[in-house]
Amino acid sequence: MVDALYNEQILNLAGGLEKNDRLDAPDASVTVSSALCGSRVKVDLTMRGGVVAEYGQEVRACALGQSSAALMKQTVVGQTPAQIQQAAREMREMLKEGGDPPSGAWSSYAVLVPARDHRSRHASVLLPFDGVEKAIAEIEKQQESAETVA
Repeated sequence: MVDALYNEQILNLAGGLEKNDRLDAPDASVTVSSALCGSRVKVDLTMRGGVVAEYGQEVRACALGQSSAALMKQTVVGQTPAQIQQAAREMREMLKEGGDPPSGAWSSYAVLVPARDHRSRHASVLLPFDGVEKAIAEIEKQQESAETVA
């Protein structure tokens, strides 16, 4: 069962991850962590024209969390908040309810289907999504404050 979880695709993604790939001047920078497994992801995000323009991260996680972060790095630029929220919802359904993997631009996350049988790993897999969603919320809050002042 563990062999299926840490398959070659997952290990290759984790091994190819640049673990410290931060942005110099992000619109938002957030840190999310899992109390259960100790995984931590710092997310830097820049948005322009309603889409993610730049994404950076620092990852301290197991191979599954690293794989998820590597996939996020490959996928998130050019995505809208709605597309990201949909993918996050599909990931949560895939892991927690046995749903299908995300579709479209996010379909590469299907490689993480074996994690659904390992509840203790769900939080680590979802950390990049949690970080991006939190960063988007922070950016939107900043924009609302700026509009209120103007």
